[in-house]
Amino acid sequence: MTASDGSQTLPLADPAAPLDSIHHVAIAVKNVAEAVVWYRKHFRCEISYQDDTWALLEFDNTRLALVIPEQHPPHIGFIHPKAEQFGRLKVHRDGTRSCYVADPAGNPVEVLAPMT
Repeated sequence: MTASDGSQTLPLADPAAPLDSIHHVAIAVKNVAEAVVWYRKHFRCEISYQDDTWALLEFDNTRLALVIPEQHPPHIGFIHPKAEQFGRLKVHRDGTRSCYVADPAGNPVEVLAPMT
């Protein structure tokens, strides 16, 4: 993960561009399958992806990722038109391409390339 402490120059937000989109928020769970059952029992959502280490739940206005901390850090994911300027993008099993950076407080932030 790249820190935003000046060690790397990250692109600046374009004030004339449309607002960026939050793709998902990822929270840590101990058991992905158990967490999926709980969220589906109590909230109206669809399963976009699920395996033993993470799941992606689709809600009306955003997505919730359920992650095993040893596999994926809890984080927030943004879609950014210049994602490649944040670092080398990795292709993930769901087809997305992204990299991780850290905000000034050290929170992990995933920067995803726009999906085509």
